[in-house]
Parts: sequence; C-alpha cells; structure tokens
Amino acid sequence: MKSEHSGNPAIPLASQTDAELFLALKNGQTAALGIIYDRHAGLVYGIALNALGNSQEAEDLTQDIFLTFTRGASYDPKRGSLRTFLAILTRSRAIDRLRSRNSAREVLKRWRRSEEYDATPNAPLEHAFQNEQSQEVSTALAQLSDSQQQILKMAYYEGLSQSEIAERLAIPLGTVKARARRGLLKLRQTLARFTG
Repeated sequence: MKSEHSGNPAIPLASQTDAELFLALKNGQTAALGIIYDRHAGLVYGIALNALGNSQEAEDLTQDIFLTFTRGASYDPKRGSLRTFLAILTRSRAIDRLRSRNSAREVLKRWRRSEEYDATPNAPLEHAFQNEQSQEVSTALAQLSDSQQQILKMAYYEGLSQSEIAERLAIPLGTVKARARRGLLKLRQTLARFTG
C-alpha cells in the first residue's frame, strides 16, 4: 500500500531514485530535498561557476536553482533525468545572469562616460551628443526607486557582490536580488525606448 507522502514507502529515502524523491518532495516530504541536493548540488555549482566565473555568484545561483525546484519547477520525470533538467535549468539561468550583468555594465559605462565628459573639453558636436546620452541615462536612472538606484550603484561603482550589499544594507539577500533585477529590467526598457 502506497503512502501519500512518499515516492516509495518501502524503500528508505536515500535509496530512492530521483523520480521517487521528486514525488516524495511534491507530496510534502521535505527530507527528500536534502538528498536531491546532496546528489546534484556539485553539478549545479560546477555549471554555475564555469559560466559565471565567480564562486559567490555560483553559490547564489545554486541556491536559487534549488529554491526554484522546491517551488514547483516544471520537472517531469517522464521527459528525462533530474540531473539533465537541473543542468539545463542552471545553464539557462547562468546565461540570463550574464546577459543582465553585461546589459547593466553597458548602461553604467554610458552613465560614467556621460559624467566624465563634464570634466574634459570636447568639440561642440561631441559635447551635444554626450549631453543627449547623459540625459537619457539620467532620465532612465531617475525612474528607478531609490533602493534600486542604491543597489545598482553599490554593485557597479563599488564592485560589491549581492551578498556584500545585503550585509551592508542589513536586508535579506533575496531582497537585494529582486531589487537589482527589477531595476536592471526597468533601466533596459527605458533606454530601449530612447534608442529604439
């Protein structure tokens, strides 16, 4: 007779397959997550580190992947192995983070250039072009909340990691990540309107 709270009650959790552990986790048996984590965290971390090149970011992404998984990820054991699912999910999320990071760097480089230009003499035409870019970036940044601006400046001007920002501001890491992500998306959308 099958229990409603386990993948396969006749077998100890540690001996169950990934598919059985997934079923047990879906049915509320949270101990299954620890076993899944132990089996696959090394793979997830390795892919994240290889893609992101930063151990702190790789740790953050590893944590995010397993949080996503516990919150009802779209894994279907009939379609493939959990290992493959986690590898694809990790690679996809790492690429998203790299794109977001590169986009933010470009925006902030433009912002820095526009601030630096005030200190250097330029030809009138170049001055007008840089002034227009500076106004676009300043307008886009002004549309962000104060907390989003603060987090982005700390990340890209001071070079702080999200964990360091969370510690310095005494707020949860998840809050820092959410504000940074929303801020970058809004910045990208606003600047796209100016250039598009």
